[in-house]
Amino acid sequence: MSQPAAAAPFAYVTNQGSHDVSVIDLADPRTIARVPVGQSPAGVVAASARGEVFVANAAGNSISVIDMRSQQVVDTFAAGQGAVGLDASADGRRLFVVDWYGAALRVFDASTRRQIAHVPLGPAPAGVAALPDGSAAWVAERDDDRVALIDVARAQVVARVAVGSHPFALLLDSARERLYALNVQSDSVSVIDTRSRQVIATLPTGRAPYGAVLADGARLLYVTNQHDDSVSVFDAQSLKPLRTLGGFGYPEGIAASGERVYVVNWMDDQLSVLDAASGRLLATLATGRNPRGFGAFIGTPPPHPRSPDE
Repeated sequence: MSQPAAAAPFAYVTNQGSHDVSVIDLADPRTIARVPVGQSPAGVVAASARGEVFVANAAGNSISVIDMRSQQVVDTFAAGQGAVGLDASADGRRLFVVDWYGAALRVFDASTRRQIAHVPLGPAPAGVAALPDGSAAWVAERDDDRVALIDVARAQVVARVAVGSHPFALLLDSARERLYALNVQSDSVSVIDTRSRQVIATLPTGRAPYGAVLADGARLLYVTNQHDDSVSVFDAQSLKPLRTLGGFGYPEGIAASGERVYVVNWMDDQLSVLDAASGRLLATLATGRNPRGFGAFIGTPPPHPRSPDE
């Protein structure tokens, strides 16, 4: 009986200016498709367990769904008044959508696209980080300078933590029981202990930190700095600053896969490929216009189900 070949990961970079998604084969690497979606896509999450990518069309009040095997849009559904941040549970069953203008978190059954929870929040909520089991999620309440923890079953906020000025992106480090909140206006990252729900450290970054990712076996924390055209690198365990990388063009989204880190450059319409351990630039890849990549934009399609005679 033959075993299915392991699929290679793909990057799904949302291009806000050209209203499409660049699909990049990271094994090559090269762009294999430009997929038209809704208006002004920004947020994205690749739900590998489902073999689907969810794209937030910020100006279209909708979510586009891309099938990872066909690399085509297979569904579009309404999602409030300006979806921004997206995340999914590890099993791909729940989709978390932050409604910027509607000031709420919307939780959907990812299979049926049916909304199962709606939780009002403070003005201009942005990033979201779901717990792996999908039971709860953290949301950045940007204009209130805090993050909120939402229980899905109760459909309500169960805790709030004050952070820096205008938190936008969030990154959950489940292994260390930490949440990183990127404070755009105070140029810092608030590190929250998710057990005590207290800020345990504040890390200085460059101007306007936008995206963050754990890389090099989760040993390093990478943070993009929009207004400095740079990336800050920290030791993820000690939280010690290690280096600042330059030469980017308004870097926004960031993701990691294997030994590589991928940085989305909004002004340069390209994706920078870095060596995760050293931060050395290895290559640049063209994208569509004004790429954002806000979210976990790298995913691997699941293997095709085996037929009975295999």
